[in-house]
Amino acid sequence: MKKNVWKSLLTLTLSGAMLLGTSFTASAEEMKDITVILDYVPNTNHTGMYIAMEKGYYAEEGLNVNIIEPTDSTASTLVAQGKGDFGITYHEDVTFSHTTEDPLPVKAIATVIPHNTSGIVSLADSGIESPADWEGKTFAGWGGTGEEEMLHVMMDHYDADFSKLTTIISDGTGFEALGKGVDLLWFYEGWDCVIADMNGCKLNMTYCSDVDERLDYYTTLIVTSNEMIENDPETIRAFLRATKKGYMECIEDPDAAAELLAKYCVDSDVEMLKKSQELLADRFMQDQEVWGEMRDSAWTDFMEVMVEYGVLEETIDSSELYTNEFLEK
Repeated sequence: MKKNVWKSLLTLTLSGAMLLGTSFTASAEEMKDITVILDYVPNTNHTGMYIAMEKGYYAEEGLNVNIIEPTDSTASTLVAQGKGDFGITYHEDVTFSHTTEDPLPVKAIATVIPHNTSGIVSLADSGIESPADWEGKTFAGWGGTGEEEMLHVMMDHYDADFSKLTTIISDGTGFEALGKGVDLLWFYEGWDCVIADMNGCKLNMTYCSDVDERLDYYTTLIVTSNEMIENDPETIRAFLRATKKGYMECIEDPDAAAELLAKYCVDSDVEMLKKSQELLADRFMQDQEVWGEMRDSAWTDFMEVMVEYGVLEETIDSSELYTNEFLEK
């Protein structure tokens, strides 16, 4: 009898709290510490996570989230080593890390941007119109996984000789380097191109998907370890639920999102962040009904191109690379 009375009182209390819009957040002792490793420095690709952290959406899920920059390895590698629970990385990194003799035990669990918004840029008055014109030119990159392979594929598509392209490593090189010993850079539409445009720099840009529509792959992904997938799926679901809320706010109010992000991007102009966030607001769920959902064709198409041009020996089962199972429909 007493158990039923207390059960009824508890039900009434919880129901009343829900009606009043009260949310129950875990106590400090119950909070689960989570580390997210970025792919680079904080930028407008990441804003949804910072919103979820600042506005308590992670806390509501019982998560104490710490977002950090990578060290000397990719986020995928660091997550595989247990140095982080989630990582932000890119399609090439996930794919190539699974086609080695010792594949990384990680999987993509969501995409932040569902289409490839990256490409190779040159000055508009340089006379460089496509990869057919890259012979004898100099490309400055960051030396990331798959970078040279992608350049090779793009030049091969135009019957250009990759061996005649000079590549140098110059992490963080901006538009100012163009025409000063550097002819080509790999830019992202929502960040680098916005900065160049705001500074009056006119560019030619060859998007990866312009060369071959099968190169419409994911430039920003969230990954976790196979160990977490197996042992702690509820934490993954909780993390993605809160993260989704953050990105929905980016879409609904990009200016406010950019102002919040400015706290973490102290070297970036707020107006630039607003322009970038406004552009990405139209990209975060482009052609999607479910935030974060990945297309199997994006993975299989990318591998087919890599096999076709001899970068990979064979394709692998895409289920080894990604899963949509933790996303809210």
